Amino acid sequence: MGKAWGFGRHGGPEVQEYFDRPDPVPGRGEVLIRVDVAGVNPLDHLLRSGPLDGLDGGRPFPRVLGMEAAGTVLALGEDVDGLEVGDAVFGFALTGGGTYAETTVLSAPHTARIPEGLSATVAATLPVAGTTAVDVLDQLGLPAGATVLVNGVGGGVGLAVARLAVGRGLRVIGTGSTAKREHAEAVGARFVDYTAEDVAAVARALVPDGFDGIVDLAGGSSLRTVAPLARDPRNVIAVGDMSVPDLGGRFVERRVDRENLERSARLALDGLLAPVITAVHPLSDAPAALAAVENGHASGKIVISAA
Repeated sequence: MGKAWGFGRHGGPEVQEYFDRPDPVPGRGEVLIRVDVAGVNPLDHLLRSGPLDGLDGGRPFPRVLGMEAAGTVLALGEDVDGLEVGDAVFGFALTGGGTYAETTVLSAPHTARIPEGLSATVAATLPVAGTTAVDVLDQLGLPAGATVLVNGVGGGVGLAVARLAVGRGLRVIGTGSTAKREHAEAVGARFVDYTAEDVAAVARALVPDGFDGIVDLAGGSSLRTVAPLARDPRNVIAVGDMSVPDLGGRFVERRVDRENLERSARLALDGLLAPVITAVHPLSDAPAALAAVENGHASGKIVISAA
């Protein structure tokens, strides 16, 4: 038996519960891992709040929270290639197993070995934030010297995008609330505080000819404020707001396979994709970790230590 945080029905934080469960049995294409570290993401509370097609694995309640983790392989399901018992791995729980737990199952095609020299804590942040950063910048395909606006730079994905963009030689402007300034500037972004400044006016003054690319992580009215700042609306890439095509932009094209995980890990080893981890919570305190992300106050990346 092991401990897990999950939810017995869809709803708000009040439906979350800490419970015992047997170690799950890995199905076809899955690996059972002992979880060392789980990443915390906005998607976690969205899945708790209501059903999202294709992401709950059709599993019964109670369901376990979390989508990404790093740990050690304990057992293999059928038709698993490239991984062995005892491997240190990181990846996605795309079949609904959850990751806020002592043990869980990951989808083997979306799981990779942790390379020597990379910690489990860093590896646990890469499946969502790391690969998203790689994907949006690959999709933009901007040359060194180009300008990019990261709208909502202060979270885990935003800081990863900014750091990787700076490493590619891009000029990065990032928007966020006052508390996000220090981390954004530390990764090399020119910060615009939307609580104290007119974002559009400041951005136009900094880049009068318009941005070569915009990565939006805020959505809603904020997206509609910054989208006109792009020289070409097709180079507005949104990570969360599916309405971006209405503005002429595009939604991020995600690649969550093993190859992209391995690429993200290499970039992390080289220091080009350095997650800003601002808090590590024990598994027993997982609700506090998720609450910080859910209320929008989190800066950088928050993780849960299950070891």
